Amino acid sequence: MTFFRFDGLEKGRMTPNLSSAEGPIIEGDYMYFCNVFKETGTGSELHYHPNELLIFPLEGKINAIVGKDRRIVEPGTFVHVPAYARHSMKATEDGPLSYLYIKDQTWSVVGVAADEAPPEEAISIEEINRQFEEGEVEDRKNQNVGPDSDESQAIIEGLGDCYYPILGSFDEPPRGARRIFRIEGERLAFEFADLSPGYMIDEYESAHEKFIYMMCGRMEATIGGETRNIGAGDIVQIGRGTTTKMTTGNDQPVRYAAVESLPFLEEKVDQIRTSTA
Repeated sequence: MTFFRFDGLEKGRMTPNLSSAEGPIIEGDYMYFCNVFKETGTGSELHYHPNELLIFPLEGKINAIVGKDRRIVEPGTFVHVPAYARHSMKATEDGPLSYLYIKDQTWSVVGVAADEAPPEEAISIEEINRQFEEGEVEDRKNQNVGPDSDESQAIIEGLGDCYYPILGSFDEPPRGARRIFRIEGERLAFEFADLSPGYMIDEYESAHEKFIYMMCGRMEATIGGETRNIGAGDIVQIGRGTTTKMTTGNDQPVRYAAVESLPFLEEKVDQIRTSTA
């Protein structure tokens, strides 16, 4: 499947013993592309995971910690969480929270408490929910998970500034000319784009996997021979080697957020799959 909408997908609990997070998950070839929801004042305890995480808030405010750096993050700011970085994301008391949540597939979407060692193998979302429901794992939400321990592999120091302001707010109008922000992590790249009306992305063969989340405007997208007219809330998955062509509508500009796999991730995931085949 190439075209999606989050509102047409089933929601699931991601790490129920550590977080209130729930939402739909799209499993790509190299990444999980998700929409996380958290109710007012709820969120995750300090935790980490061996995969890289990208966060882009859509609604509400995040009381965010990455390493030791705590900030209140509003829509328009991108947050990069490197692999193994200790972090926590909570909805403020101002209201509920919704954000794009993208993880690479070297690990699952399930996190590890900041004071615990990671398991030898990643736990699936189905397994952690089973363990939680049957009482095999402790509910540590609102239990002030310790900052670290001798067993923990969480990284706290030396992470640099992981917060990237892009817009003051989503009410900020699109620019008249094409504007693209690109932020590259170790494994995943984040893009934020304003495209002018009538702008054409000529046909090309995608070198990497890419997900595009439409924020405003309309665009005709042809992916692997399938054409759709897409608008706000629509999601496009572009696979490696897939022929792609996109044209914005003539009436209004287009704004989107996107995530793309990087060569390091593709090689790493391919190696994991080969070794377990």
